[in-house]
Amino acid sequence: MTGKNSGKKQKPPVKRTTLCHIERGGEWLMLHRTKKENDLNGGKWIGVGGKLEPGETPDECVVRETREETGLTLTSFRCAGIIHFILPKWGDEDSYLYLADGFTGELRNDCDEGELAWIPKEDVMSLRLWEGDKAFLPLLLRGETDIEMTLVYDADDNLLEVREGREEDR
Repeated sequence: MTGKNSGKKQKPPVKRTTLCHIERGGEWLMLHRTKKENDLNGGKWIGVGGKLEPGETPDECVVRETREETGLTLTSFRCAGIIHFILPKWGDEDSYLYLADGFTGELRNDCDEGELAWIPKEDVMSLRLWEGDKAFLPLLLRGETDIEMTLVYDADDNLLEVREGREEDR
């Protein structure tokens, strides 16, 4: 039997996630991923967020994930764009970027994914980040809210290419 896809390995579905950077008085809340085994983000500093659950919108996900990871409930946030990650080792991912500047609650001390810390915005770029994050974080730090880029990595998690816009041919 021959068909359009015969002989081709089917790619797994693209994961949909959120990534939120919460601002408080010139600082961003960052998560140093240190606690999970075999962690895609292990040892790196990232914003908070996670995978969308079935039927969940990105806005609902960012509120839920922020509350689960930090204990904080977002009261003022906006989507700043989307990053398309091409990650052969981990699977492709579309991540909705968020900036937040309002929240209620108390920051938890026991995040099960790592250490939460308020980092001065001017120091964020000096943290151990994904190489691709260094392409979009300056835009977020400037408050831009129409970001779309594709970050292409190799199987060893080395950044190969940064493309403005969406990678159309997955």
